[in-house]
Amino acid sequence: MSKIKVMIVDDSAIVRHVFSTELNKDPDLEIVGTAPDPYAARDKIVQLKPNVVILDIEMPRMDGLTFLRKLMHYYPLPVIIVSSLTPAGGAIALEAIEAGAVDVMCKPGSAYSVADMSVALIDKIKGAAFANLKVRDAQAANKAPPTKLSLSKTTDKIIAIGASTGGTQAIERVLTQFPHNAPGTVVVQHMPEHFTRSFAERLNSLCDIEVREARDNDTVIPGVALIAPGNYHMLLRRSGARYYVQIKTGPLVHHQRPAVEVLFKSVAKYAGANAIGVILTGMGADGADGLLEMRQAGAYTIAQDQATSVVYGMPAEAAKRGGAVDILPLDKVATRVISAAAS
Repeated sequence: MSKIKVMIVDDSAIVRHVFSTELNKDPDLEIVGTAPDPYAARDKIVQLKPNVVILDIEMPRMDGLTFLRKLMHYYPLPVIIVSSLTPAGGAIALEAIEAGAVDVMCKPGSAYSVADMSVALIDKIKGAAFANLKVRDAQAANKAPPTKLSLSKTTDKIIAIGASTGGTQAIERVLTQFPHNAPGTVVVQHMPEHFTRSFAERLNSLCDIEVREARDNDTVIPGVALIAPGNYHMLLRRSGARYYVQIKTGPLVHHQRPAVEVLFKSVAKYAGANAIGVILTGMGADGADGLLEMRQAGAYTIAQDQATSVVYGMPAEAAKRGGAVDILPLDKVATRVISAAAS
């Protein structure tokens, strides 16, 4: 099997050196080139034909976001944004994803050590190398507001959703189809600290339900979706008839924090047959065992199908292990979830 060819575009010579050194440790990767800015990168990309580009946002002469848009228009290929972690970075990261980036992560800082970053970045590169760009293009082009669904009454169901690569768009497609009184929803999307707040705020502006970044001890109630904050695990808990979330730190699970596995296993334990589990596009196996535990506890479970997944990793693993009752295209997921919640 040929190696995955990677190009690094960053104005910092130190960052280029560190990334090159760390990524070259993986036998499946080959750093074919680096560039200090988009102008230098442009010609090298055409010449060296990398499979994946690692791209910074803040650079001289041309910012990474402008370059990303040009690249997606003239020479589309998988791009991972790696930017400095700042409170304002979340909105920029979401804009990058909308412009065509396969994934976004932060440079080493408070949330990641260099070692943690390297492991996560290698996983994302391998996922990006097989990203279905045609699916992304089709999803991005379909910006018409989806038909809203209706629900005759509120229920005590809990909806748990997990996603990774390509998940921001997939989650948007699902949640924008939820009616205002949809069952309480908990969501894990692999995303760094601060980015999740901007992600939640953007979804809140598009959805009939309220969407917000989860806080420790938030009650899970109808009409509200709680997004796990970056760099923290989110677990479901129950006290009598009240479901609530616990936000806590802890070791990385499947190289992730938050991890879908952690959420799904807690949902299986505390909600059982009262839950609906959904695993969407993403690299790796995070959430596959947890979805199986949910199904074994009596929950109705769904995995996104291969044709509509940007990366058919997590859903494929869930299906392989028997965790999915149904395997559905993305545009069928919300309808089936709401129907199951009403039954």
